[in-house]
Amino acid sequence: MSRSERGVPDWQIELAPSRALSRDQNGHLALTLQIVRLGEQLATAQLVLTMADAERLHAALCYALNGEPVPDDAPECRKPIQYSGGRQRF
Repeated sequence: MSRSERGVPDWQIELAPSRALSRDQNGHLALTLQIVRLGEQLATAQLVLTMADAERLHAALCYALNGEPVPDDAPECRKPIQYSGGRQRF
């Protein structure tokens, strides 16, 4: 049985630890990812997004996360805003 059949993928692309999101000289956003095979880091690569791409990704993630519980350490934009009158907005 291969590793991927046991639920452990052979290849993974994930956020690189301790690498922050940054802006390049053109104002694009750059997110550092790491490429891992069989648990061993092989390389890092940057995902560079235009502002429009970042907005589309943000919208897609917000849509995908809708209804999911918000962890305590979530960014402020994931926490509900309580308005007067008792209604909530995310």
